[in-house]
Amino acid sequence: MVHPTVQDFIAIGINHWDAPVEIREKFSLADEKKELMLHGARREGIESMFIVSTCNRTEVFAQNATANELIRLLTTYSYGNLDEFHKYGFELEGERAIQHLFKVATGLDSQILGDLQIVKQVKEGYEYSASQDMISGELHRLIQHIFRAHKRSRNETSLGQGAATVAYAAVKFATRTFDNLTDKNILLVGTGKIGKVTCKNLVNLGAGKLTLINRTRDRAEFIAEKFNLEVADMENLAEQIADSDLVIVATGASDPVIKMEHMKPSIGQRKFKVMLDLSVPRNIDPEVSSLDFVDVANMDMLSDVTDEAYKKREEEIPLVKNIIEDELSNYKLWLDEQRVVPTIKALTQKFDNIREDELDFFKNKIVTDDFDKVENLTRRIVNKLAAYSIEHLRNHHQSDEVSEMVKEMFKLEAKNGHE
Repeated sequence: MVHPTVQDFIAIGINHWDAPVEIREKFSLADEKKELMLHGARREGIESMFIVSTCNRTEVFAQNATANELIRLLTTYSYGNLDEFHKYGFELEGERAIQHLFKVATGLDSQILGDLQIVKQVKEGYEYSASQDMISGELHRLIQHIFRAHKRSRNETSLGQGAATVAYAAVKFATRTFDNLTDKNILLVGTGKIGKVTCKNLVNLGAGKLTLINRTRDRAEFIAEKFNLEVADMENLAEQIADSDLVIVATGASDPVIKMEHMKPSIGQRKFKVMLDLSVPRNIDPEVSSLDFVDVANMDMLSDVTDEAYKKREEEIPLVKNIIEDELSNYKLWLDEQRVVPTIKALTQKFDNIREDELDFFKNKIVTDDFDKVENLTRRIVNKLAAYSIEHLRNHHQSDEVSEMVKEMFKLEAKNGHE
């Protein structure tokens, strides 16, 4: 009989530690690609898997799969190839894979230490796979420990203090070039998740001349109304760029939103400007960086290591690692206990079958009005008798001999979904 263990888990992927943005964008997966990849995995016989694809990583976490299977799926449904994966990617198995997932969800593995957004992205990946019936009971339980570790890291440490987001790091990056943002013309293209947070950070730092552009104008107007900002149409993007000192782009587009053709009015003015691309795939055409009056920065250039809040978060790393070890130990204990679950189920079913057979035999001899009371009494007796065997099984969950002895004693046929 094969029991589920931590060795059943595997993680593969591409992330910011080893892969530059031009590689990460090739492996980035839009929602429709994630759906196709999950369907492809099911055809391969993989029954438990989820995907996390963000601006800094595309990673796949699965149970009862091989690294080669997952890598083949990722290269099939993304624009990355095998050579690129083997050069920049990673493969982790067993406990190392699980520890990695803990670190990702708590923000220890993020470019911005303690990243506040990553746990939401992990949750989205998990929930989408769950909606597709691609999450096993063991993986579901693991994810609950993952989320508990994240929550504890926020409640029991100060890892979550400070503005630990890519959006905050982007604004801090801009303030290194411009002493203050109050008199600068700022253009924010994209008002999605990162765009909204970036907008708030800009306003908090005193940005007074901020214009929003979004493909759906209504969304831009909704945010602009909150902060009393200007809104422009996408058709006027080139002119808005020319007037700006700082341009920040954060959309979910799969192709560049700002191309060389949008820079023509700016080339005529040659006004110095900083352009920040917070998107993966990149939303500013790399060719734009060839213009000598433009400083283009992408995700790889952002960091918050000079920030005082970062230093405070860094001091909390050992405490968060202890929380991770605690939750991982609890999960491994639960996983070990699953070895006896089929036996416990078979035992309780056997006892209940005996109880029901005896009740049927005496059914006609019992006064009808009292039958419910008798049935309840027999159930209570059976449950109390079974409880001793169940407790013994749980206390000796690591011993197959005890489980086999109980099965032999009561002539059980315990079914295991992992046989």
